[in-house]
Amino acid sequence: MSSTSGKADPAAAVARPESVAGFLAYLSAQKGYSQATLDGYAADLDQFERWLAGRNLTLAAPQDLGRDHVRGFLAELHRRRIAKSSMGRKLSTLRGFFKYQLQKKRLIADPMAGIKNPKAERRGPRALNADEAVALVSPAAGQAAADGSVEACRDLALAELLYGSGLRVSEALGLDLDDVDLSQGIVRVMGKGGKERLSPLSDASRERLGQYQRRRGELAPELTEKALFLGARGGRLNRRQAARIIDTLAKEAGLARHAHPHMLRHSFATHMLESGADLRSVQELLGHAHLTTTTRYTHLDLARIMRIYDKAHPRSDESDSS
Repeated sequence: MSSTSGKADPAAAVARPESVAGFLAYLSAQKGYSQATLDGYAADLDQFERWLAGRNLTLAAPQDLGRDHVRGFLAELHRRRIAKSSMGRKLSTLRGFFKYQLQKKRLIADPMAGIKNPKAERRGPRALNADEAVALVSPAAGQAAADGSVEACRDLALAELLYGSGLRVSEALGLDLDDVDLSQGIVRVMGKGGKERLSPLSDASRERLGQYQRRRGELAPELTEKALFLGARGGRLNRRQAARIIDTLAKEAGLARHAHPHMLRHSFATHMLESGADLRSVQELLGHAHLTTTTRYTHLDLARIMRIYDKAHPRSDESDSS
């Protein structure tokens, strides 16, 4: 792993050190991280390893690394104009990696000590407005009005579930048949970190899921397949297919912009708060471990929050006069 230029080729492949492989195995076995999350961690560590390779260093020897190396990597990310949110994620990955090495006593000092994330721009999650969301999940969207196919039933059931219950796409696609209880109107969801929660189903979602389940067998030649949402070949629907489904529904509903599955989750949270739901309730429904994650949505309707403050806070002029 030597270099005379002092710079690593960003596209050059490097062998993944055992220290990284062990860390990823730990995240999978002990933390229960999803494959998508593990892939993100691996990509971040592989990128840092490529940068280190150009300086005759490696994550295989974490004891040789210090704060200056992390700062140098951060400077390279700045030079390449990587988004601040992405920089923050990469630094978070490195924090986790070095913390794990400290626990394994492969390090004496933490190279991340004193390293702070760059201040990210305050930008709220993109959400559909209520009219757009309803248009996307309506029976007139997609193929449902045109051919009534089982695929159309599945697509609308998926879209309604993402918007009606605010699920992550990975949570929706990970559902098995026995996770859904239409009679009780609930769905058992396996969230991040292997945390299970119960999410309520909207009336529309119960109707759509019922229609789809009655026809699901048309997509499942193998009776042993447990997945709720199936692809054309009878296996579990994947994220790429789900993204294509939601974007197609958006186009056929006449929306002027692209849509993706996570946008429906954002829309669910935004519309719940706009309708008066409290943050704690929305936190539970979204499966957020920390309330601070949910507060990303609050600035989307600052005027409403100020009205609530003015009406309820004892130091407000309006509350004094009421």
